[in-house]
Amino acid sequence: MTAKLFTPVELGGITLSNRIVVSPMCQYAAVDGSAQPWHQVHYGMLSMSGAGLLCLEATHVERAGRITQGCLGLYSDDNEAALRPIVEWARGWMPQVKLGIQLAHAGRKASAQRPWKGGGPLSQGDAPDLPWTAFSASAIPFDTRWHTPVALDGVGLKRVKQAFVDATLRSLRLGFDLVELHGAHGYCLAQFLSPLSNRRSDEYGGTMEKRRRFPLEVFEACRAVWPRDKALGVRLSAVEWVEGGVTLEDTIETARQLKALGCDFVDVSSGGNSPAQKIQVAPGYHVGFSARIRKEAAIKTWAVGVITEPEQAERIIEGGEADCTAHARAFLIDPRWGWNAARALGVEPPALPLPAVRGATILPFKPNPAMARAAE
Repeated sequence: MTAKLFTPVELGGITLSNRIVVSPMCQYAAVDGSAQPWHQVHYGMLSMSGAGLLCLEATHVERAGRITQGCLGLYSDDNEAALRPIVEWARGWMPQVKLGIQLAHAGRKASAQRPWKGGGPLSQGDAPDLPWTAFSASAIPFDTRWHTPVALDGVGLKRVKQAFVDATLRSLRLGFDLVELHGAHGYCLAQFLSPLSNRRSDEYGGTMEKRRRFPLEVFEACRAVWPRDKALGVRLSAVEWVEGGVTLEDTIETARQLKALGCDFVDVSSGGNSPAQKIQVAPGYHVGFSARIRKEAAIKTWAVGVITEPEQAERIIEGGEADCTAHARAFLIDPRWGWNAARALGVEPPALPLPAVRGATILPFKPNPAMARAAE
């Protein structure tokens, strides 16, 4: 009997060969949003991990929406050109693996320092042109020492929505199979959803229904340009782990409304919008959230969060708690996690990649001018 983890699954108009997803993982290695040689090495490796879907890291839809100076972007022609050879490289070696991209806007958590430089908000001491202006639902800083964002006005709302649409169109030109909009972890779309960060008195704030309006409008605008023969989903924080924050019931209703607009899946995570959060971390600690959203919103879900063992992932899929399991650190620890999971579950691993590309043309890596600059 084949392990359920290694059975195909349909997401929108695409079919994954198995239910394993390489989750988006920020690399903080881009230059003005443009991918570097590191990204080709990193994603080339992960494309041969045995997963059915490889989803690129949070890729920001405008320069001001980057978390850090090193975050990947898709807001310029240079950004698009830099990603093209990476997508073509992965396609050439592993054509059976579907490729996804997570489109994001950091909102009030933008203009931050890279983690290995201490994290936290940038300051003028970091460079003369820093920090840059951050934008959010309301002029409420993430924490006491963080910069106060500018509340998006009507013009700003249109700009950010169009930036998501433009990045979605760039993703289409690049040939991605799937787009995930980042509506979790306290970034811009999540900031609108939460009463902790959205204190607006207009049609985009107040009740939960009004707080949903902007994220739903962004999704609907992206859905209008993203083909139905591909997949479009959203990552959501199921709960915020803070009293007075978004609840699981709120998120279930958000998922229902997203599905009505044509959402193909919800990637279920949690937290990220308040330093006061008290997360109860344990193996598979989001799985229960995924199961309830899947059942009550009748939408396909991904389970994430400390899913490290093949047998654990198999139980989640077999038990109907999610349609896919998404893994991050597991693939950094074992870049062949998918292949080894197949062996552990008694499944014949897929053929090695080299025969699949025999006779294929693998395009060389061609840096564009933006990629020629050394990363800071």
